[in-house]
Amino acid sequence: MQFFKVKTVEETFTLIDEKISATVDTEVRELSSALHYILASPVAAKENVPSFDRSTVDGYAVRAKDTYGSSESMPGFLTVAGEVKMGEVPTVEVTKGSAVYVPTGGMLPKGSDSVIMIEHCEDVDSLLNTYKQIAPLENVIRAGEDIKRGEILLTSGTKLRPQELGALASLGVTHVTVFRKVKVGYLSSGDEIVPYQTETLQEGQIRDINYLTIAGLAQEWNVDVVYGGIVRDDFAEFRERAHALYEEVDCLILSGGSSVGAKDYTTDVIQSLGEPGVFVHGISIKPGKPTILALANGKPVIGLPGHPASAMIIFKLFGERVLRKLKGETSERKPDRILAKITKNIPSSMGRADYIRVRLFEKNGEWWAEPIIGKSGLITTLVKSDGIVEISSEKEGISQGEWVPVIPSR
Repeated sequence: MQFFKVKTVEETFTLIDEKISATVDTEVRELSSALHYILASPVAAKENVPSFDRSTVDGYAVRAKDTYGSSESMPGFLTVAGEVKMGEVPTVEVTKGSAVYVPTGGMLPKGSDSVIMIEHCEDVDSLLNTYKQIAPLENVIRAGEDIKRGEILLTSGTKLRPQELGALASLGVTHVTVFRKVKVGYLSSGDEIVPYQTETLQEGQIRDINYLTIAGLAQEWNVDVVYGGIVRDDFAEFRERAHALYEEVDCLILSGGSSVGAKDYTTDVIQSLGEPGVFVHGISIKPGKPTILALANGKPVIGLPGHPASAMIIFKLFGERVLRKLKGETSERKPDRILAKITKNIPSSMGRADYIRVRLFEKNGEWWAEPIIGKSGLITTLVKSDGIVEISSEKEGISQGEWVPVIPSR
């Protein structure tokens, strides 16, 4: 089978977004074991956070207008009427001309509307000298200012990072409904591929390192991986092994055999898995042009190139996006690129996006990206690289000293 019409990077992203959706089941998890899972239903606040007006600093609760005109040269004077202890409801009120000591996080006493920082005042035998005027609500968080009762705190599709778990814990949430962890299957193909544990290689053999690199990336994204082993370049065997693994998982990844050679059966095997089949066969990108993306009966299938560097770059760019969609993640994508200056000129071809492996280093307070020269199949270029430079399809290369976007290796 020859290549379909080669897609651009942008077209491929659009097709992934259009065709892939969350199909995994949901489950209820205890909050402490929900890190990196995706919310399957929104969470509304059942109470205000904070539940009371509190101070954000150590200082004295006052009426702001009682501090007006205070300065270093002409301080104001207030009477200290008592103090607030942490975790206790104040028993003293602030009245005209008085102040009450309150620690950071302490509840504001009645009658006060602001807190003057302890650095800007001085308690001299219960007479408070104020050296700065403050505004109403200064150094104060009002009840419900952080989170209001009834407010939707987190929407469905939100990835639960440590900060989301903290926000949920502040509301007393102990369990959340999430999409269960996605399971992907990985199958290598090729007569020349042997297990990576093989101690001595025969002539022409290649260890299967792609499994470890691709599985490692997937696991970093909180995805379980099932290894289907290595299959020979035999169509019947390849189809049988792919179908068996496909039935066990939510997404199938096939490595090798995605170009148009006589023994490249990947496309035909994928087409046999179910409808609608292949929707991308070839991407205008270097490295990684012979990439296959498909949907078989609702399950995504990814055909990766055999070269380790190409496979990692393609899986990072497109595989992660597929898995994020499959997991139900709809959180707004944050920038995952940094800007660095390139150390030398790099030519490129218009109409094709290029991704160049680079080493990052800091010089005079700026990040620099040094291209790692080597053929796409060289494994050492992966180890030496800290990231990849993206040259968009609209550019004819980049010039030394130019700022370029770098996708860092995590």
